[in-house]
Amino acid sequence: MDGRELVRSVRVFGSVQGLRAVRSAWRQRRTDAWGLPPRGAERARVPGPVGEAKPMPGGGIVRFARSELRIRVSAGGTVFWGWDGAEPLPSYALTGEAPEPDPRAELEPDTDGGWRVVSERVTVAVSRHGAVEIRTPGGVVLRRDLPPRWWEPVSGGPARWVQRSEVPADARFFGLGGRAAGPRLRNGTYRLWNTDPKGSFQPGDDPLYITMPVQFVVADAGTHLAFHDNSWDGHVTLTEGEEGAGSGHDRPGTCEVRISGGPLRCWVVVGTPARVLHGWAALTGAPALPPSWALGPQHARWGFGSAREVRRVVDGYRERGLPLSVLHLDIDHYDAHRVFTVDRERFPDLPGLAEELREQGVRLVSIVDPAVKAEPGNAVYDSGAAAGAFVRDARGDEVHGVVWPGECAYPDFTDAAVRDWWGGLYEERLAQGFSGVWHDMNEPVSFSPFGDQTLPRSARHVLDGRGGDHREAHNVYGLTMARAGYEGLRRLRPQERPFLFSRSGWAGMQRYGGTWSGDVSSGWPGLRASLSLVLGLGLCGVPYSGPDVGGFDGSPSPELFLRWFQLGAWMPLFRTHAAIDAGRREPWEFGPETLEHARVALAERERMRPYFVTLSQLARLTGAPYIRPVWWGAPEDRALRDCEDAFLVGDALLVAPVLSRGADRRAVRLPRGRWYDTATGQAYDGPGQVLLDAPLSRIPVLARAGAVLPVQGEDGELELEVWAPAAGRTGGGLVVRDTGDGWEAGEIERYASRLVGGRVVVERVTDEGSVEVGLPVRVRGLKG
Repeated sequence: MDGRELVRSVRVFGSVQGLRAVRSAWRQRRTDAWGLPPRGAERARVPGPVGEAKPMPGGGIVRFARSELRIRVSAGGTVFWGWDGAEPLPSYALTGEAPEPDPRAELEPDTDGGWRVVSERVTVAVSRHGAVEIRTPGGVVLRRDLPPRWWEPVSGGPARWVQRSEVPADARFFGLGGRAAGPRLRNGTYRLWNTDPKGSFQPGDDPLYITMPVQFVVADAGTHLAFHDNSWDGHVTLTEGEEGAGSGHDRPGTCEVRISGGPLRCWVVVGTPARVLHGWAALTGAPALPPSWALGPQHARWGFGSAREVRRVVDGYRERGLPLSVLHLDIDHYDAHRVFTVDRERFPDLPGLAEELREQGVRLVSIVDPAVKAEPGNAVYDSGAAAGAFVRDARGDEVHGVVWPGECAYPDFTDAAVRDWWGGLYEERLAQGFSGVWHDMNEPVSFSPFGDQTLPRSARHVLDGRGGDHREAHNVYGLTMARAGYEGLRRLRPQERPFLFSRSGWAGMQRYGGTWSGDVSSGWPGLRASLSLVLGLGLCGVPYSGPDVGGFDGSPSPELFLRWFQLGAWMPLFRTHAAIDAGRREPWEFGPETLEHARVALAERERMRPYFVTLSQLARLTGAPYIRPVWWGAPEDRALRDCEDAFLVGDALLVAPVLSRGADRRAVRLPRGRWYDTATGQAYDGPGQVLLDAPLSRIPVLARAGAVLPVQGEDGELELEVWAPAAGRTGGGLVVRDTGDGWEAGEIERYASRLVGGRVVVERVTDEGSVEVGLPVRVRGLKG
């Protein structure tokens, strides 16, 4: 570290905290110096030529000269392959047992000395040198994984490996967790290491808080998801292909995954985008269903400072007739930043405040950080130390880092007993009147001026009985913390669905809740990054997320704030938030014009609440994200695959946010079919591009012809909004009514629409046939 880094560290964290961070970072480096022996000389290894094979249900084992490959195809068509004896379990991504193999599929000889497994939905072919091809039932190659290569330390230790893959020349890459650039991932290298970017981030910053080795690949030949189930540090290098002109050859797209240790195993799910994410949810767990109140407008600020300020903000919403469902308290409500405490001077009666707000329809949500102030007399630290709950180094000493409370210890959430202990601590949060929690700083963070702000890589973790170090545990730390919190809340309040979202996580995190953008920069690039993150996470199976409206740092202009607000109103998690020194984010702070336009956006979000309730229930059942890329229903449309500035909300709506300063019109790429501008009623036919007005008062929102949408009527009751089908076409929609915040399953109601003699007819479709709708119906899109 040079002098400039020291000065920056002191300026950011304060003189005492900054010097503590420097000392902690030096201590961690020394810990790794003796806790992680150097790798030394390495041997390279490849599978070698094929030998014998052992058929088994769903696949089998193919043995090569220097390795063996296990192939298994499940009854649902999901493919697993693992090298060197790697099995599907244990895995932090999977829920329960691995899927059952397809008894009708079996390993059989293929041409040129290879082997193959043929199933109803997919064919897997293994070459005699160890390449693995994923093919459609018609024989078209979706993915070709070349023979891997390992580098093994001569003196022993984990082997690092590389897996290179080829995809069709026209393929586009998506996914890899939360990425600021995207949602389409351009040529480049992306790191797999959950990271606090040390402040706000923009589209060029990588990695961020949630990285996942999950690739979502879309090509003319079909769609597939590939998941390398390995939580170690690594890099993914993507290169898009190029189609040959005239008689020229295609250059395939390529993907190179390099991981620093751990198993080489992969899952592949093929099909339409909807089928792929349904299979992914079946593999990694159904998304948690948020309480219905969590689908309303939410407000947060680091720095409310007191109960008086909280009341002022809530009163400001109520006095101006603006809806508000949730208010979040950041670390400033804690006593000296210590988790599971309350500053009694500034919040003398937090349970009373929570009850007061709840009577007004506003829930309180609390931040929870994992770092526990390592101070005797701190009740949480004392109980955790007595239980042996904290991460230790190879010598058995507690690992300490520096975060907001000062010197801190870190619970080892990879230990089931620690998860139980930590989950029990949320009883204090519930007693304070909080209705939910958001996990922050759980990459995990330890302030450092040197590179990564995290724990020593040599720190020891239980890893649910297997044992290991932070190299393997780091990326699943936030995931296992989310599990601890979610399961604790379920035990403490079994009659209510928990509300939890987390800044960090990994594959499978949707089982416990959602996430948000983290500290996105307050600028137009940050606005664009917000959309990229939410779309990309949805394709990795995390449907509930949203940005910090207005950005975390800085002071957005009224125009930028309004455009962000209009985008946020269509996100699953609709939350304003800002840093302690970034100014206020209440809509009235940006002037009367901004306030009135924000009022319209808030009113429309409330009107569409029943639709978001339906989308949340469908996400739980199918894994489909609330908001989707515009190519969702037509992945074969190449123009749509390259569209990154618009999105679908469910199947029925297309939203085109304004992402640049001063724009009052914007081009919108339409999928096939008829679409109505919901503001003007004008109809447009896709596929194609149209130019729509985007005045400061609104952003373009289009409805699919024939769509049947559940909305909130003027009387506050449920009604159906139906957009007229095109002549000779039919439409429809699904409705799941709000069943409250408990565990009662919602019934899926199916509705169909058709045009008869210039009149729109809407029917409810049941197993017994069509019946009366039973709800008020409002038809839109008919002329005259």
